[in-house]
Amino acid sequence: MSDLQSIFSEMEQRFNAEAAAGVESVFQYEIDDSNHWFVAVEGGQCSVGQGQHDEPTVTLAMDVATLQDVLSGETDGMQAFMAGRIRADGNIMEATRLATLFPVS
Repeated sequence: MSDLQSIFSEMEQRFNAEAAAGVESVFQYEIDDSNHWFVAVEGGQCSVGQGQHDEPTVTLAMDVATLQDVLSGETDGMQAFMAGRIRADGNIMEATRLATLFPVS
């Protein structure tokens, strides 16, 4: 299993269905400018896929180290965004839900 596959698999396992009530969003990830993954949240369910989604709510571009730091809780996603380590396009405010939808244990 690739590093990114294991990262997104862990993210899917951490999904907080209670926090997803009423959320219908697609979070598109562009990792190191060439790896594309998306996380779709709808109907209290979460699905992860490799590739580009047709209609992402927000696209987040970063390197794999930043992704690992944010998902591990070592780095706050908003701080990484403000420092320019994460670029966002689309409904940027929707990205603020990620910490609640996928809490660090």
